[in-house]
Amino acid sequence: MKIWVDADACPGVVKEILFRAARRTGVQLTLVANQPLATPNVSNITTLQVPRGFDVADDEIVKRLEAGDLVITSDIPLAAEVIAKGGHALSPRGEMHTSENIGARLNMRDFLDTMRSSGVEIGGGPTAFSQRDKQTFANELDRFLTRFG
Repeated sequence: MKIWVDADACPGVVKEILFRAARRTGVQLTLVANQPLATPNVSNITTLQVPRGFDVADDEIVKRLEAGDLVITSDIPLAAEVIAKGGHALSPRGEMHTSENIGARLNMRDFLDTMRSSGVEIGGGPTAFSQRDKQTFANELDRFLTRFG
């Protein structure tokens, strides 16, 4: 099992939690981004820089993903592709995307996207990343690694 991170939009505190977990468990952790990233000098923590472009990092993750791998992403369409390929998807806020809930999340995302593109003002985006989000992510990651790692 490997962990892949959609790293361009991943909060720094989440990356730090992932670095600690990779050191502790030895699991392979790969951060995929369209820019250079600083990571600890640990053999099981790597980066993969991809060209800039729409969904380039997402496409690379899906291409390399194997069934059972975990992907850290807030991108709902990417999470759906991961699940369809037999992987697991966890948001940086600690929400596990599953085959049971991904359809509803995709539908809501598409609905809100349609509303925004038709000019309807909808909120200001997600709330600021909180201490509770950090704790929820750390707990969910730990549960996952205990069960599958």
